[in-house]
Formats: sequence, structure tokens, C-alpha cells
Amino acid sequence: MPRTLRPGQRAELFVIDIGTGEQRLVLSSTELLFEAPNWSPDGDWLIINGDGRLFRIPVAGGTELEEIDLGGVPAINNDHVLSPDGLTVYVSAEDGHLYAVPLAGGAPRRVSNDRVQGFHHYLHGISPDGSTLAYIGLQALPDGRRITNVWTIPAAGGSDSQVTDDEYADDGSEYSADGKWIYFNSERASSVPGHAQLFRISGGTLEQLTHDERVNWFPHQAPDGSVVAYVSFPPGTLGHPADVEDVRLRLLDADSRIRELATLFGGQGTMNVPSWSPDSTRFAYVAYPLAH
Repeated sequence: MPRTLRPGQRAELFVIDIGTGEQRLVLSSTELLFEAPNWSPDGDWLIINGDGRLFRIPVAGGTELEEIDLGGVPAINNDHVLSPDGLTVYVSAEDGHLYAVPLAGGAPRRVSNDRVQGFHHYLHGISPDGSTLAYIGLQALPDGRRITNVWTIPAAGGSDSQVTDDEYADDGSEYSADGKWIYFNSERASSVPGHAQLFRISGGTLEQLTHDERVNWFPHQAPDGSVVAYVSFPPGTLGHPADVEDVRLRLLDADSRIRELATLFGGQGTMNVPSWSPDSTRFAYVAYPLAH
């Protein structure tokens, strides 16, 4: 079921400048809980989901959302990405599958394959050349365990490739700007359930990127490869829940230095998917403040 706002809560879409830290409000709503902004490759639009649907709004802001016709795709969640040419949006639907939707209109195409019962696809990344999607495959087992691993699949459809194969909790798989790595968050370095850190993997090489007491999710490398933006939850947080105080938006540079950009009330839906501007100077996110 799509998420809804709590009484007195707002959804606020912001753009933040990573050089100055200036934050600009693009859209605020007390009616629709929207999530997970993508930034269009032409720099003009932000795309968000809400109520199982997909919308866009000019980066400059406005009061009205323009709904994107999904062509009969089942209700979607907050895992969606845009093709590098800006012509296609790939979405994760509540039926567990991935779909390609032409933004100019037309029939959608299912990308994902039928796998074992209880398998769901959660999309997070697309390669810089647009040829391959990176997703999290979630397998719900009869004994109640939920196994998540990093997978890839051709954007045109085809055979899946499994990147990780273990029982560590993985999420947020996304390609690096040069296409050589897949960034993701994982609990594989922790003995504490729910305590995720950031990693990247290329072939048989695995590197841990963060090593702190906070719970770190959803790494998004800037298009120029200079820094990685991510969502950081307070110590002890389990997973990536909604409506958490002290959620921080951070930047990680190539020398492993961390810079705080913003602190907000949010979490789930704040920045689940790639949301960088094409020129790597800004990114978009969503906060969910409650009335005091």
C-alpha cells in the first residue's frame, strides 16, 4: 500500500547546492506523500512518486504536479530511475517486477523475468550507457527470512546476473559515474542487525566506504564522480524507516572525508534513488516535517 502523510505532516521537495549548502523549496504538500526524486538528464525536471503513481515538476518549482502516464503498469513504489537519454523511466511495481515506460507516451514493457515464488525486484541504478539496470532482488523464504542481493539485468531485457550471493542485508545498488563499480549499502561488516554501511563492488573486488557508528544508506555518486551523497540514520536505527529525527544528508569524497549538508525529519523516501543534477552541483531530496 502507498504511504500516506500523518496528521499535521508535510512532504517537502528540496534542491540543495553542495557548494553553498543553500536549500531551495520546490514543492510542499499536506495531501500527497511523494518520494524519491530523480533529476532529468536535461536538468529541467524532477520526477517523484506518490500514491502508486509517478509525477514530474519543473526544477524551478510550481504548485501543480504533472502525472506521467504509466500505461497500465501496476502501482509503483519509490524505486525508479531515468535512462541517460531521458526518454525512458524504469520503475519498480508492487507486483514485484520492473517496467520500462516511455516518457513521451506509449506501451510499457516489462523488463524483469519470472523467478522463484516470493522474489521481488527493487530498482536503484542504471549504467551510464543505459544498457544495464542494477536492482536488489528480495527473496522471501517460507521460514520468514528475507534474503536481499545485488543483481543486474539488461535494460532491453534478458538474463539476470547475480552480483552478491549471501545472506547479508543489501540495498541501494547503483552504478558509479564511470560504470565500473556498483555502490550499495549492506550490513555485511556489522554484527549489529540493521547497522548498514556503504560499499562498492567491481567483479571480485569489494570495498567498504564508511566505517562509523551511524546507519548509512543509498549511496549516489555525482555524475562527475567527485563525491557520493547518502542518507545517514542515527546509531541503532534498524533498516531505513520513515519519520526519523536526525536524518543527515552527507557527502563522501575520494579521500573518505565526510561533510554534513543537511539534517532533517525523514528517512524512507528522502533520497532512495539517483537525484543529482546533471552538472553535479546540486541534488534533490524530500523531508517530511510534522507540525509543532
